[in-house]
Amino acid sequence: MPDNVRILTGNRGKRPLTNNGGMIALDIEAPDCPAHLSAEAKKEWKRITPELLKMRVLTKIDRAALESYCENYALWVRACMAINALQKRHKDDDGAGLIDLTPNGFKQMSVWLQIRNRASQDMRSAAAEFGMSPANRVKIQEAQVPEQNDLFQDDKPDPERFFGGHRSST
Repeated sequence: MPDNVRILTGNRGKRPLTNNGGMIALDIEAPDCPAHLSAEAKKEWKRITPELLKMRVLTKIDRAALESYCENYALWVRACMAINALQKRHKDDDGAGLIDLTPNGFKQMSVWLQIRNRASQDMRSAAAEFGMSPANRVKIQEAQVPEQNDLFQDDKPDPERFFGGHRSST
């Protein structure tokens, strides 16, 4: 069992732990913003990076995960704007931007709505890696809790202590 799991569940076997709880120590540092990001993704990168540094969850090796989050955010914004524009243009059509008609006349989810939904899923998935939701922040904070001293750290597992030679005569 990894040390970090042992710390969270309690080290019942009293096995020695490594100093860093089984985790690789990395410097908290923002990766460089990739030049190929879209303008909206770059804005999100600049907005979110300082917050992630404050939370102490961002390192240089997280560049691809952060890039994925930012590009999916930008795609989500673009899809939302496209849907809004279609709804403004076709005020009398309740399904404008949400529903398309196939060549056979069947209704289906619009392409922009599909893009928005997929970008939202991918964005939330990448965001979870950085603790960007209340539930994910709790998980990260629990993992960062310093090791608690064991009340009985000097005790060694000793079955004889409890069961040593004393058997009931039933």
